[in-house]
Amino acid sequence: MSIHHQVLLAAVFSALTYDATHGEEIINGKKVQKNSLQYMASVQNKGVHICGGFLIDPSYVLTAAHCDFGNNMSVILGTQNIAGNNLKRYMVKTKYKHQSYRSSRTGNDIMLLKLSKKVKQNKFVKTIKIQSKDKPVKPNAKCLVAGWGKTENQKRVDDLLMTYVPVINFNECQKEWNKVNVKLPDNVLCAGGYKTKSGACQGDSGGPLVCSDVAVGIVSFNYNGDCAYPNVPNIYTQISKFSTWIKDTIKKGV
Repeated sequence: MSIHHQVLLAAVFSALTYDATHGEEIINGKKVQKNSLQYMASVQNKGVHICGGFLIDPSYVLTAAHCDFGNNMSVILGTQNIAGNNLKRYMVKTKYKHQSYRSSRTGNDIMLLKLSKKVKQNKFVKTIKIQSKDKPVKPNAKCLVAGWGKTENQKRVDDLLMTYVPVINFNECQKEWNKVNVKLPDNVLCAGGYKTKSGACQGDSGGPLVCSDVAVGIVSFNYNGDCAYPNVPNIYTQISKFSTWIKDTIKKGV
C-alpha cells in the first residue's frame, strides 16, 4: 500500500472510530461470482477506495452521507477488482446529501452522487431497483451485503466480497444497542453482526443491503468500528423512508 493510501486510510479510521463503518470490510465473506452484483460501485477520493455505493440510475450512485470526503471524488463501476489502471472511472459532478444529515448516529445517512456522464448499461454494469414502498423488511430475511476493503484477517483486498446477513427486528435491535447506551436514529434497519459472525465493517459504508434483488438499506454504522462479531447489530439507512427524497433529488438534478 502506498504512503498516500496509508495516510488517507489512517485519517478515515481516526475520524470514524465512533460513529461509522467507513472503509469497511466484509466479515466472513466470499468472492463474488463473475458478472454478478453489477450495480456495485467503489466510491473513491483521490483514487483511493473509501466507501461502497450502488448504481440506481444511469447518472446516479446512492451511498451514505458520511462518505463525503471533499471535492476530488470519483466512482469505479463495471469491475469486481479495483486494482490496476484500466478501470472505468466516473468523476462525481454533484453530491446531494440529505438536508437533515448531521452524523451517522443521528440518522438521514444518505447521499446521491451525480456522475459526470451517463453510464451505458451492459453485462458488466447494471442498475439495481430500490425499495420504494414503505413496508418493513421481514425479520430473519437473508439479505446480501458486499464491499471492498479489509477482511476479518485485517488484510486489504481488491476483490469484491459478499456475505449473507439476517435482518433483525428493530425492537430487538434497539434493546441490544441500549446495552451500550445508544439510542438508534429513526428510519434505519438492522442486519448482521448480532448472533452471527458475518456483517459489514470499516470501506463497506454506503454499500447496499439487498433482499430478493432489491436494495433496501445502505450500510451506515456499527459499534465503535468493532467488527469482532457477534456483537450488536449493524445499522443500515432504510431506503424506502427516503424514496420521495431520492425521486425528487434526481428530478431536480437532471
